[in-house]
Parts: sequence; structure tokens; C-alpha cells
Amino acid sequence: MSRQQQFKKREEKILATAEQLLLEAGSGDITLDSLADQLDLAKGTLYKHFSSKDELYLRIIIRYEEQLFDINNIDDSVSAGVSRIILQQLMSPQKALLFNQIEERLAASAQGLNRMFGELYKIRRARMKRLIDLTSQYLQSQNSGLSTRDYLSTIWAIGQGGASLLNSSFYQRYLGRRDTLRVALVQQMLDLPKQYPSYDETDDDMVDLVNQIDSESEAHLQAQDS
Repeated sequence: MSRQQQFKKREEKILATAEQLLLEAGSGDITLDSLADQLDLAKGTLYKHFSSKDELYLRIIIRYEEQLFDINNIDDSVSAGVSRIILQQLMSPQKALLFNQIEERLAASAQGLNRMFGELYKIRRARMKRLIDLTSQYLQSQNSGLSTRDYLSTIWAIGQGGASLLNSSFYQRYLGRRDTLRVALVQQMLDLPKQYPSYDETDDDMVDLVNQIDSESEAHLQAQDS
């Protein structure tokens, strides 16, 4: 194994371990000392891979976004693709909520991470365009009049709310088994398009949605520069 390969392998282990520590802590923050101890590495070794803890956190989020893109890029039925969109939040509820909190914190306060945020938004735009394509195809297969925007928004709302419920030990007393709740939420999203009468969604609607994704990402980056 070359030195470059060894470097990448160690970096992947650092990211995976840091992610696990974040999930175990549940607070959105860990110390580099605890990470180095867990990995049995010198703290200085971590700085060979990441210049700051904020950069480490953002790299974890980028890695997570890449994993989501790969999952959504599987070429099978559109109904399976739609199911995966919501299951991504429901299968790892703590991760979905925690990473969103960390990203919002970094976007509001972190300095010198514009390039990495650009990298994050690039892979997210690619994933978003894939999600738009999947949901649009599924709506067409169901001969539904529900718009792609409204369908995706409902999926995210149900996914985010479902993730909060699944991550709450208090509500679990009333909701019962997690697996049956996940199945019910996914089935609701698959059945939803059938409740809307059909109409022809124009190509302009799709173009506007994709353009909105691009413009909002660009605005977010410009806001960080200011």
C-alpha cells in the first residue's frame, strides 16, 4: 500500500470514528483529544488531515452527503428510490438531525470554509437533481397531479418529523415499535400521490425547481463571503 493510500485509509478511519463519537455524545461537539485517544494517534496527526475541528465536522457532513448521493443513485424502480429518500432520515434519525444542527452552526459562525461549503453544495445539488428526477418519475407513474415540489416537501417534512419521533425515548412509550412506524410512514408517502387528480406538470416547473436549488446554494456561499 502506497503512502497516499495509507493516508486516505487513516483519514477515512478518523472520519468514521469522529462521526461515531459525535453520535454517542449527542451534543454536536467532541474534543480532538478524545478523538486522538480513541484512535490511538497523536493529536498532531489529526492536524495533518484537518486544519481545525470545524473542518473535520464539515468533512464528516460532506462524507455523509456523498453516501446519500450513492444510495439515491441506485438504478432500480422509482418506488424503491422514493422509499429510500424517506428511509435515509428514518433509519438514522439521530444522524439526520445532528448533522443538520452542526451544518447550520458552521454556516453561521465558521470562518475559512467557503471552499468546503462549495464542495458540499455541489454534491448536494447533484443529489437534489436526482431526487427531483425520481419523484417526478414516480408521480408520472401514479398519474398524479401532485407537483414535484409539494411531494418532495411533504417527504422531507414527514422524514424530519419522523426522525424526531424515532429519536425521542419519551414518545417511544406511546408509538411502540420503530420498525412498524417506519413502514407506515414510507407507505403513506408512496400512497400520497394517488390522492391527487392528474394534470400535466410543465417542464418549466421542473426547470424552476432546479434553478431554485442552484440560486439558493450560490446565495448561501455569497452570504458566507460577506
